[in-house]
Amino acid sequence: MAKDHFQGKYEVELKYRLTSKSGFLETLSQTPHEVMLENNTESDCYFDTPDLALEAQNKSLCIRTMTPSGIKLWIVKGPEEDRCEATDISDADKALSMLETMGYEIVLKATKSRSIYFVGEFHITLDTLANIGDFAEFAIMTDDESKLSQYREQLEALAAKFGLTQFDLETKSYKEMLTES
Repeated sequence: MAKDHFQGKYEVELKYRLTSKSGFLETLSQTPHEVMLENNTESDCYFDTPDLALEAQNKSLCIRTMTPSGIKLWIVKGPEEDRCEATDISDADKALSMLETMGYEIVLKATKSRSIYFVGEFHITLDTLANIGDFAEFAIMTDDESKLSQYREQLEALAAKFGLTQFDLETKSYKEMLTES
């Protein structure tokens, strides 16, 4: 089931800043859902070339490790807004070493607490970043580019059930927010 939620080369994702994490969790408790994981610590290492070529192309390269779940991912986003691909890896340390051998440098290390829930075909992540705040990401992955706008509307409707509006929408990536702080 979890694997199906993370298949595709496109991700429609709407991130909302939460004013009340407890209010969000209360609404979630009254919404039919499945739990993938709760309160995992995610450690992300973002890479780029010394001349920041990936950033200039609106691309992001990240190696993510999650504990205690043990999940390890290689994630590439961009250049298009909805473009996102991730794959499981078995040895994050080896992947980090390989990227450094190829001339990539770590440009940012980030840590967050994350819980992942499934509501129908969508997944919702509940994230807490120290000194940044609490966020809920409503998302779906797909290979069908023609469905992106339809999914965006459905995700907005789902977020509205949690009392979230356009005013709560956060358009900056976590990487951008952390770089600015």
